This record gives sequence, C-alpha cells and structure tokens, in this order.
Amino acid sequence: MRTDGAVSRNFFVLAAIVALAGLGQAASIASPWDGQPQWWLQIASLAVLAVCVQRESSVRRAFAFGWLFATAWLCGTFWWLFISMHTYGGMAAPLAAVAVLALAAALSLYYALACAAFVRVAGAAWWMRAGLFASLWLLAELLRGHWFTGFPWGAGGYAHVDGPLAPLAPLVGVYGIDFVGALLSFAIAFALVRGPRATRALPVALGVLLVAALQFTGDDATLDAQDGRNTGTLQVALLQGNIPQDEKFQPGTGVPLALAWYAARLGSTDAPLVIAPETALPLLPRALPEGYWRGIQSQFASGQRAALIGVPLGSVEDGYSNSVVGLRAGAPDYRYDKHHLVPFGEFVPSLFRWFTNLMNIPLGDFARGAASQAPFEWQGQRLMPNICYEDLFGEEIAVHFADGKPAPTVLVNVSNIGWFGNSIAIDQHLHISRMRSLEFARPMLRATNTGATAIIDHRGEVLQLLPRHTRGVLMGEVQGRSGRTAYAAWASRFGLWPLWALALVPLLLSLFMQVALRARPSAATTSRR
Repeated sequence: MRTDGAVSRNFFVLAAIVALAGLGQAASIASPWDGQPQWWLQIASLAVLAVCVQRESSVRRAFAFGWLFATAWLCGTFWWLFISMHTYGGMAAPLAAVAVLALAAALSLYYALACAAFVRVAGAAWWMRAGLFASLWLLAELLRGHWFTGFPWGAGGYAHVDGPLAPLAPLVGVYGIDFVGALLSFAIAFALVRGPRATRALPVALGVLLVAALQFTGDDATLDAQDGRNTGTLQVALLQGNIPQDEKFQPGTGVPLALAWYAARLGSTDAPLVIAPETALPLLPRALPEGYWRGIQSQFASGQRAALIGVPLGSVEDGYSNSVVGLRAGAPDYRYDKHHLVPFGEFVPSLFRWFTNLMNIPLGDFARGAASQAPFEWQGQRLMPNICYEDLFGEEIAVHFADGKPAPTVLVNVSNIGWFGNSIAIDQHLHISRMRSLEFARPMLRATNTGATAIIDHRGEVLQLLPRHTRGVLMGEVQGRSGRTAYAAWASRFGLWPLWALALVPLLLSLFMQVALRARPSAATTSRR
C-alpha cells in the first residue's frame, strides 16, 4: 500500500515530466535548433500527457496535469512577448515575465478543464475514450482561438505543415489536423497503459495505417484534385526595411529612415507589383512630409507597375485604421483595413488601460475593418491582403471564398513582428502562413519589416526567403491559383461550426451514457421491489 508521501512524490515526478512534455509541444511548432516544425514531437509530447491523464482517477490531478502541460507549452511558444513588453515597452523585467506567465496560465485553463472532463466522463471502450480525448482537446483549442477575440498562436496543428498529416489541411484545416493529432497521441498512450496485448495493438495499428495512407497519397494526389488551375504568373518585389523597432516611431531616427528607404525602393524597383510591409510608412497621411504621398502615388499613376503599401489611415480626431493601400494606373486607390485587431496592441480591452500605461509603446484604439473586403486586382490576379496575425484566423480568410464572390488567386501578408526581436516568432509566423497556403491551395506573399519575407507556393512550400533582420528586396515570381478546396467551401459557408459540433458531440454522448449507466441500478432495484 502506497503512503501519502509516496503518492505525493509520484505526482510531483509526473508533473515535472508533463511540464517538460509541454515544452516539447512548444518546440514542435518551430524547433529552437533550426526553426522547422517537428510533427512527430507534437504527437509524442501530447501522448505523454495522454498517458498521465489515462492513468489518473482524480479529476483534480488531471486538471493539474493539463494546466501544467499547457502553461509550459504556451510559455515556450510565445515567450517572446516579454521582448515587446520589456525591451521595447520599457516594462520592468519581472513584471513582463509575470505578464507572459499569467497569460499562458489563463489560456491553459481550457486544456486543464479538458483533461478534468476526460477523467470525469470517459467510458470504458477505447474508441470512445479516444474520440472524447481528441474532441475535448479540439474544444480547448477552439475556445482559446475564439473567446475574447482569440489568441490561437501555436496551435498544435501547425507542427504538421511538413508532416504526413499536411494533406488534411485543404480538407479540414489546422483544427481538423489538431483533432487527428490528438487521436494519434491517445492511441500511442492507450497502447502503453491499457488492455491486453491484442487490444492495445489495435489503436496503434489504426494510427500507423492512417499516417501511412496519408503519406502514400502524398501532396500531389491530395491537392491536385482541389487546387484548380494556374491563373498565370506575376513578377513581384517584396520590401524588407529592417527598421529598428526601438526607432521605428521616433521622428528623429526611424521615421525619416523608413520614409526615405521605402520611397526610394518603391520608385526604383521595376517589378510589376511591389509590396511594402505593415506600417512601412509609420505616420498618418496628415503627418507625412509635404508632397511625400503625392510623389509615391505619381510613380504608379501610369505604366505597368502597382504597389501594396502598409500605412495607417485616418486621423486622431476621426479614428484611424491599420491599412494597406493599393496603387495602380487607371483606378482609384485600393484600401484594405485590418479586421482582426490585436488586444493591447491595436485596441485596449476594458479595464486594462492601467496595464498598457505601464509600457512606453504607442498603443491606440484602431478602427476595425469589415470582415469581407474586395481583393486588389492586378494583371489577372486577385490579391487578398491580411495584416500581421490576421493570417492566424483561417476561418476569416475563408469568407473571401464564399459562393458568388471572385475568390482570391494570391494571398498577401504584410507584417511587422520586429516587436519580438530576432526570436522564434519569425519562424512560427512563417509556418502559420504556410498552413493558410495549404488550407486554401493559394500562394502567399509575405512582406515584413524584419522577417520572414518570403514567397510561398500553393502547396505551402517556401520558394524564396530573405535573410531575417537584413534590409533588402526579394525579387521573384508568384503563380496564382483558382478553385476552392473543401475547407474553403465549408468554412466560407459555416465558419468553424462543423468542428465545434465534432468537439461537442462526443462529450454530450459520454455524458448521456454516464447518466444512463447510473439510472440502470435504480431501475433494477425498483423492478425487484
């Protein structure tokens, strides 16, 4: 019989193992040694948590395991928020560290509740337990990605952008991959801890067969049936100004440097399309030097050159937006306004003004753009911009693929994540864009301030990439695509509701069966009487 001390020691050992596994989950999104995703590590690290939860009978300890795993995972994923708050925001280092930990700990409650619910309602059949674990994990990911505007950075599915589950992206999207990855993790865990040898071999065999089948079909077989036709090629120039973030909004240093460098490159680059990153011009139009904006407009008022330029629009009095302006001959200026704003970066949530006042960062309340906006049409292509972390929300990009609308042929992301230094955030964001390319079978052009400035094809492959934290111009060619993937078709119509249903149905079924099982003894007792 184990003593209370032995039980406590065992719990703390398992808790340490679970926390290390959470750090492995973080590394799987973009490994710290080479910046590449590690799909096998995502499944293996989640399997460690699944083993501990399956062996657990205490709801409280299962809650603790889920919370420790997710807190370590999320801290290891977006630790670079510390850089923006401390290095560039001037917040005291201890307070910035506590803020990152507090955010991770709060978001981890979703996963803690998922693990606790699993222990509370899981049945005996392995296939029901597997479905429940995967659906609860999916539910936690969906909640993190959508409540309070959502912060889904580092979702487990992004680890599979190069893995054997990648062909699922144009069918079910990153959250669907999340669900399948959780199923495979549970199958491995189940084989390690439950049932006779013949029984526990079954889920592993099914998992291996699924991975092998997807690998056998390959990207070509899965995507070619869905990605439509080639809509032609377009020569592009992507600008990476590498304006130091601590000087970017300083009128005596970063502002004149940005205005001079981008004006020179916009004028001298002869590609048919030039793209400058988010807030490449860091001033509202009214604050730009006299004649500066008219001079840039005049360069694209004739001929066969066009530009997409990141610039804030509006005024302090009337409101302003984080925008992209498109310039081309024979047409009025194009405008895209960012729809999904960043909490604390582009708007301040209620009751949190005190927190933002602790940082020396020019934060403001931006106006929100419409959910559905027209693409920028140029030389036979329809280019759909998104700004910074908007490309985290595939279901919002899917709106542009609705029936009866001219679907984009090329996706364009303009970003400035210089706030986070030369960190793993650059690699993570690149893989997020690659996942969007897989989901919609569309190329993605990325123009950023510090990286990763890249050309990604419609299969999620990086064709060209500028070195990070360098100043330069990436010249290349993009091939547009038409048609709709299965994911684009259903997500444009229903959003993510089918995945919400997939997450909730196994939970409701398990709850129903629990109630039914509890009612049986009562019914049998009544009949004997």
